[in-house]
Amino acid sequence: MSTHLISANHASAEATILAARANRNARGFCSGVYPITPQTECIERLCSVNIEKGQVVRVESEHSAMGVCIGGSLSGARTFTASSSNGLAYMAENVFAAGFFRLPIVMMAVNRTLGPPWNIWVDHGDTLMLRDSGWIQLYCEDNQEVFDTTLLAYRLAEDARVFLPVMVCQDAFVLSHTMMMTDVPAQEQVDRFLPELDLPFRLTLEPRVVGELDFPHQTEMHRQQHIEAMKQVPAVYTEVQNEFEKAFGRRPPDAIVTYRMDDADIAIVSMGTTASTVRAAVDAARARGIKAGGVRVRMFRPLPAETIANVLRSCRRVAVVDRNLSPGLGGIVWGEIRGLVNPLAVVQNYLLGLGGGDIRPQHIDWIIQDVAARDQAGEPVFMEAGE
Repeated sequence: MSTHLISANHASAEATILAARANRNARGFCSGVYPITPQTECIERLCSVNIEKGQVVRVESEHSAMGVCIGGSLSGARTFTASSSNGLAYMAENVFAAGFFRLPIVMMAVNRTLGPPWNIWVDHGDTLMLRDSGWIQLYCEDNQEVFDTTLLAYRLAEDARVFLPVMVCQDAFVLSHTMMMTDVPAQEQVDRFLPELDLPFRLTLEPRVVGELDFPHQTEMHRQQHIEAMKQVPAVYTEVQNEFEKAFGRRPPDAIVTYRMDDADIAIVSMGTTASTVRAAVDAARARGIKAGGVRVRMFRPLPAETIANVLRSCRRVAVVDRNLSPGLGGIVWGEIRGLVNPLAVVQNYLLGLGGGDIRPQHIDWIIQDVAARDQAGEPVFMEAGE
């Protein structure tokens, strides 16, 4: 194990390189890549390294990048790509194809605002638009978590009980271009943690049709299988956490991460780097005698509904901070968890940090005061960064 000062983009690339080499005695590694700000330096790092029994294919579009990964994965190779924002939108057809094929592809997605108008800063709307694509979605808070989650994602995706692709999501610039000290294990450690991929339905010399026409009852069967695979994810994730801790001496975060929630009357729900700001505001609120707590949604797909319901069961006020927008609804996270809260609780949505605006402790402090004063929820509150 060694420690390096690297960005989250490089952390994702370094973890992928280690995972790729861990499959050198099996079917190797394949990656389709296309640049888009702010993930470009991840694939630049990947392209600069000679991976034994591996190939990084530079293509002309994000759609093709995922197409390369689909082909590589169907051949039994370990696969990776990265994208962001409108690149993910252009890739969407093949994102769904990879999900419905049940291919264990890992993709690093840098959360960036969808355009036009063009904006290169953080917003979770790009990956959340793909929430129904059949991919596991994990949202990271810091660089170490990006590195660890990338390694963990391969172990999770390639488990025979799962066989689903994984998005490892990180906030644009707040993480992607920020340098932090990051522990990077040796290749031997990764080899022991990450088994060689043996994909049972890979293509061989025996003729086989992939993506043929489904009749209605066949599609129903495939969707049910997908549902059952998603149901396996939380338990398998816990197993992988345990194995990761044994291998590297640190434990990846739970699917739902709580902070000072044991006696909380007010809960602030968030995703990604916002959670660190929430913790600071919670501490300040506690110092004033307000029983506030933080809840970070790390796993958004599959949504750990039972865990969320248990965590929020005793809260009288729940504020959901969404760094995204579903026009006509409000925040996407709020829309999905509001039905999991105690029916007598006030569940208020706050739209904050859209387009990369700062989310500061004073913003969360205002939210705590606002939700504490409410007798009932209202329309989603749209907050500008300057407020």
